Amino acid sequence: MMSTGDSAGKSARPLVLDPRTSAVVCIELQNGVLGAETPLPALAEEARGMVKSAARLLAGARAAGVPVVHSTFGGWLGSTNFGTAPLWRATAPGTADWGPGHPGVEVLPELLEPSDIVLPRHHGLSATSGTELVALLRGRGVTDVIVAGVSLNVAIPLTVGDLSHEHLRAYVPRDAAVGTPAEYSEQVLRHTIGMLARVTTVDAIVGAWEAHAATAPR
Repeated sequence: MMSTGDSAGKSARPLVLDPRTSAVVCIELQNGVLGAETPLPALAEEARGMVKSAARLLAGARAAGVPVVHSTFGGWLGSTNFGTAPLWRATAPGTADWGPGHPGVEVLPELLEPSDIVLPRHHGLSATSGTELVALLRGRGVTDVIVAGVSLNVAIPLTVGDLSHEHLRAYVPRDAAVGTPAEYSEQVLRHTIGMLARVTTVDAIVGAWEAHAATAPR
């Protein structure tokens, strides 16, 4: 199959989103992944500017009444079987003591509000596979899922693929999702994410919610 290209271009169809059927899912925007003690320093460096864009996205979501879900990695809870992925072998030593209450599992404070939902997982590389995320979204009547965070290397492609399997529409704002290196992230957005989700921007998403509110019956 061929790439569909970047759907955030000028020729893309207008973005239409109903806040009542939308949700934002933030993947691993947490202290232990993007903070000073991260086992992935190159990723944390790439994400510095993205965090500000994610904050704008979340502010727009909350203003529109859109639920915000933080999918975090909450630690192994005593497990010593980390799976077969080389990524786990690289990160397991630095996350071995993570668990409830550990600073590493906590959402970046500038991105968290009391109304947000924090949904930790304790295995796997996807926010969806083997977690309660899809059930939570369906229970709230969500059909359109905006996926932000880290990373475009692994977790975001796996998550948007799972969402498409579940017949949920996924959207990835390119300015609120990163991987490493930056040039690889651009290729993933264009040639992988663009085939599984709509690639767009924070401004387009927030603008679509505002436009819906402006035309909704009062």
